[in-house]
Amino acid sequence: ADDVLVLRNAGPKGAPGMPEAGYIPIPKKLAAAGVKDMMRISDARMSGTAFGSIVLHIAPESADGGPLALVRNGDHIRLDTKGRRIDLLVNGEELAKRRAALPPLPDGAGKRGYEKLYLETVTQAGQGCDFDFCIPEITRTIP
Repeated sequence: ADDVLVLRNAGPKGAPGMPEAGYIPIPKKLAAAGVKDMMRISDARMSGTAFGSIVLHIAPESADGGPLALVRNGDHIRLDTKGRRIDLLVNGEELAKRRAALPPLPDGAGKRGYEKLYLETVTQAGQGCDFDFCIPEITRTIP
């Protein structure tokens, strides 16, 4: 694909709550030109009734310092579905500059109650977006 649409900061901490992004539409200008599908990548979740070339639940999410936070307009992204990889094709020096310029990660500092509890303990999409203290310790192997 020549173009990729990236929606970031829609994960468990960034939104917060990982709300359903719904159908991430083709931009109107492209749809008017006849584009029916394009690669879309996000740390969000989406309705099961939506369709198209979409990679979701990217973790760690942008708001937690994940790689989508470093993507900028014009960057090249390689998607290898067979190898289950997405690579941001930007040199390490540039990525280090971008990472240094990121705003502080969301945490519970200065917050109270549920918001504080949530931001300090929610896990990423790959771990189920649950509170870390709700994950049981594995004490035995089930054959």
